[in-house]
Amino acid sequence: MPAGNILKASLHASDAGDAGDTGVDTGINSGASPAALERAAQVKLMIFDVDGVLTDGGLYYGDQGEMFKRFNVLDGAGIKLLQKFGVETAIITARQSEIVNQRAAGLGITHVHQGAHDKRVVFEQLAAKLSLTAAQCGFIGDDLIDLPILIRVGFAAGVANCHPEVRQRVHYVTRHGGGHGAVRELCDLILHAQGHYETALSSYLT
Repeated sequence: MPAGNILKASLHASDAGDAGDTGVDTGINSGASPAALERAAQVKLMIFDVDGVLTDGGLYYGDQGEMFKRFNVLDGAGIKLLQKFGVETAIITARQSEIVNQRAAGLGITHVHQGAHDKRVVFEQLAAKLSLTAAQCGFIGDDLIDLPILIRVGFAAGVANCHPEVRQRVHYVTRHGGGHGAVRELCDLILHAQGHYETALSSYLT
C-alpha cells in the first residue's frame, strides 16, 4: 500500500499522541460489503490477536536470547480512537510476553489474556464478564488458532496475509498486512460504520 494512501499529519513515538498526530485511511470503504459494515456497527468489544496482527509475525532475538516484537504506531492510534468512542478493546494471544503487557498498558488495553491456547474459552469468559453477546464482539486474527473466536463473533476480520482457511470464514479482510496498518484500517472501518469517523477526523482539521 503506497504511503500516500494513508493521510498523515505528523508522527510521534508516543501512542498518547498517535490518535491526534497520525491520520486515517482514506479508503475505509474499499472492499467492505454493506453486510460487513452492518456487523461492524454493532461492535462494543474489539479483540486483537498479537503475532501476525498487531505485529508482522516476526520474532526477533538478541545475542542474549532476548525477544523483540515490532508494533505499528498507526495501529495504536486506531485502538485509542476506538476507546475514545466507547468501544472496549482486548487482547487474546496464545503466546506469553512481557512486551505485550507493556504495549497493552501503553495503549490503555485492560483486558489482556496471554497464554490462551483455547481462545474460545477465554473469549466466552470475557464476553460474559462484560455482559456482551457474541454479536456485539469483533475479533481480528490471522491463523487457524484464531478460528474458534472468528466463527463465533458478530464481526470477524483477517489481515491481508492471513491463512486461507481464515480468509474463507471472516466478514472482512484488510488490505494491509499484520503489523503494517491492518489494525488501524479495521479501527477506521468500525468508526465509520458506527458514525464516528467524521467526528474523529474533524477534531484534527480545525
